[in-house]
Amino acid sequence: MANKVRKDAAAALDGVLFDGMTIMAGGFGLCGIPENLIAAIRETGVKDLTVISNNCGVDGFGLGILLENRQIKKMVSSYVGENKLFEKLYLSGELELEFNPQGTLAERIRAGGAGIPAFFTRTGVGTLVAEGKEVRAFDGEDYVMERGLTADLSIVKAWKGDAAGNLIYRKTARNFNPMMATAGKVTLVEVEALVAVGDLDKDNIHTPGIYVDRLFVGATFEKRIERVTTRDRETV
Repeated sequence: MANKVRKDAAAALDGVLFDGMTIMAGGFGLCGIPENLIAAIRETGVKDLTVISNNCGVDGFGLGILLENRQIKKMVSSYVGENKLFEKLYLSGELELEFNPQGTLAERIRAGGAGIPAFFTRTGVGTLVAEGKEVRAFDGEDYVMERGLTADLSIVKAWKGDAAGNLIYRKTARNFNPMMATAGKVTLVEVEALVAVGDLDKDNIHTPGIYVDRLFVGATFEKRIERVTTRDRETV
């Protein structure tokens, strides 16, 4: 078995990055994002990136730091409402954006990982989402064709992994990570804990190691809260 374990994010990225590449980045908001890999990508200065991710982090954190460094050329996303810089760059024409309904984005990634080049969905029919795309009728209903998505690189965050690359995600941090792990030509993973092969419950492995090329234990995990909402404590 090839040694997949690397000492840190920089070592995992060694020889993988190039200008103009497409990167899938797991996470939803700030939950389950590969923050160590994102920070290491910023340090390399690689540019003209197309990034496929549900959103683009926030100002100053997550994928937002790649925006600040002007390394992203295009985003393929579902939601971008928490990032003021994103709005500014898009409206000024400095950033391309391909919007997707959230379920459609998830299915495009899953389809790409499964080797399915395209599929039809009712979501988006008759809207801007369907412009320029094939629309076909099935059983009397119109469906729009969406293409599967793949990437040169997938960067993924998992809770636990073993040396063979088998992964378990924790609760909602699972989000887009499992399907992205299958859809990259190269998949790199940061984990919170690295365990011995055989220690993971085989019935609860979410991503089999066959999809993972390299993994490492993340140096730090901030686990920020994207938006804090509180209410006054009730008095008895």
